[in-house]
Amino acid sequence: MHLFRILGFIPCVLLLASCTATSNKVTKAPFGKTAEGDAVELYTMVNKNGVTAKVMTYGALLTELHVPGRDGKLEDVVLGFDSLEGYLAGHPYFGATTGRVANRIAGGKFKIGDTEYTLAKNNGANHLHGGVKGLDKRNWKIKAIQGARASMLFCTYNSPDGEEGYPGNLDIRVIYKLTDNNELIISYWAKTDKATPVNLTHHSYFNLAGAGSGTILDHELMIAAEHYTPIDGGGIPTGEIKAVKGTVMDFTKAMKIGSRIGKLPPGDGNPGGYDHNYCLNSKDSSMALAATLYDAGSGRLLEILTTEPGIQLYTGNYLDGSNVGKGGKKYEKNHGICLETQHFPDSINQPKFPPVLLEPGKIYTHETVHRFSVK
Repeated sequence: MHLFRILGFIPCVLLLASCTATSNKVTKAPFGKTAEGDAVELYTMVNKNGVTAKVMTYGALLTELHVPGRDGKLEDVVLGFDSLEGYLAGHPYFGATTGRVANRIAGGKFKIGDTEYTLAKNNGANHLHGGVKGLDKRNWKIKAIQGARASMLFCTYNSPDGEEGYPGNLDIRVIYKLTDNNELIISYWAKTDKATPVNLTHHSYFNLAGAGSGTILDHELMIAAEHYTPIDGGGIPTGEIKAVKGTVMDFTKAMKIGSRIGKLPPGDGNPGGYDHNYCLNSKDSSMALAATLYDAGSGRLLEILTTEPGIQLYTGNYLDGSNVGKGGKKYEKNHGICLETQHFPDSINQPKFPPVLLEPGKIYTHETVHRFSVK
């Protein structure tokens, strides 16, 4: 856990709050209302380079992320919608904060001691991304802080005991920070009054050529992982940890995503692509490079660094054109890639995996950096 990493924000926040001359800005605007009538607000952060990140209170969700290409032109590189209505109508977690437990839990069940907990089965026979109304469908509170070299959004939500079947009152904080180095940093913090599993992540679908511009199959991907967790037909890890060397799972050297995507064996993936957890090489919870993503056409390079032990590679296999996104563009299969930093799927039921059980008196934290540049 990284308590001091989060506590380290405290002097930074005081510094930011005391600054008067700024090269970036934060604004807030209404973004509609939920079905329950709760007001949703949209916060916009812009750094000195024009890089723009928009986050709304509903789902603590990243709706837009505009970054420059080789020609200096800004493009929005995350899939999503132009209005709140698209998100309220249902979507595959575009830009969302997912949890309490991101990814899958086998059979929608787990035990803590002798007590068994039953969750919603919202992904076939399994539980996915926190349930029917997980964190991605809750209206968070956001406080903005604008500083000289970075802007920050403090997103908070209190998940009550029993919400979606999870035990304990869980106090959650997610911090988005946009720096003048073109980094979007997402930090997570949580505490509970009863033992409960916690595994939070960010679920943007990236397309570095621009949202709705086509597939990501020509993007070049590197994942700093020599092992992955094989899965069954329902996407649940078998409990094995296998080497990627010599298989279609190997991204230890950058290569085009589409170069071997058609060679995934039946039953070890899903239609049209990857949906697998990689065991990152970094073993000590320190900040380390997890993945790089490069689009040769635009020159945009994304580097992802994290303190987490795993990263889920998902290549938008179930996108089918039914989601009409920004500018009226349909999102088809493989139009976006998710690189979700996380603990391993179904870890609460897999004793050999890094643990996800948070106890009272302990603090859950992790941090992920999305660093953009061009080459």
